[in-house]
Amino acid sequence: MKKKGKRYQESAKLFEAKKLYSPKDAIDIIEKMPKTKFDETVELHVKLGVDSKHADQQVRGTVVLPNGTGKTQRVLVFAKGPKADEAEKAGADFVGAEELIPKIQNENWFEYDVVVATPDMMGVVGRLGKVLGPKGLMPNPKSGTVTMDVTKAIEEIKSGKVEYRLDKNNIIHLGFGKVSFGTDKLLENYEVIMNAIIKAKPAAAKGQYVKSVAMATTMGPGLYIEHK
Repeated sequence: MKKKGKRYQESAKLFEAKKLYSPKDAIDIIEKMPKTKFDETVELHVKLGVDSKHADQQVRGTVVLPNGTGKTQRVLVFAKGPKADEAEKAGADFVGAEELIPKIQNENWFEYDVVVATPDMMGVVGRLGKVLGPKGLMPNPKSGTVTMDVTKAIEEIKSGKVEYRLDKNNIIHLGFGKVSFGTDKLLENYEVIMNAIIKAKPAAAKGQYVKSVAMATTMGPGLYIEHK
């Protein structure tokens, strides 16, 4: 087991490992932790009492954070003709069609964070499923990234839209802001995400839905959150 660094150990002294903290208290503690050279992301890890192997127990959706994520999202749009022009006007970082396939497949080109596609382009984008899928970059109608309204999709992504989805261990992991945001903004983002996850509870979910909630910075130790 690798020994944790000095900063991590100093941070861990600020709270009790097994204690449940209110979201506000947890964020206050994170704000007091020794700082790194970069502005760390504050992450949320929510374990749910569902089984992601079953289609009727999937939890997935998107939410626009009131204070954004602190990260500028680079958007790639697959579109042609007027829709390609519209995407460029709306501020897409990259716009293209079939010609992008070899670049992504052969050159490992991944200089974008979100991929949006118009429905007529999904035949083309589908050929990239094996490459984009494992990276969580495949456009999906559920997350609003397969759409004719490319302007709205780009604006939402740029203003702080995040996607939440279960991993194979039934945990949702996502960043919801930067340490520099301060307690109030982080708390506001946290509440918006938790409300969205609770609203997304599948009808097939039995027993306790939210099993545990933890909060941590990119490089720091995690605190357990009391969930009402």
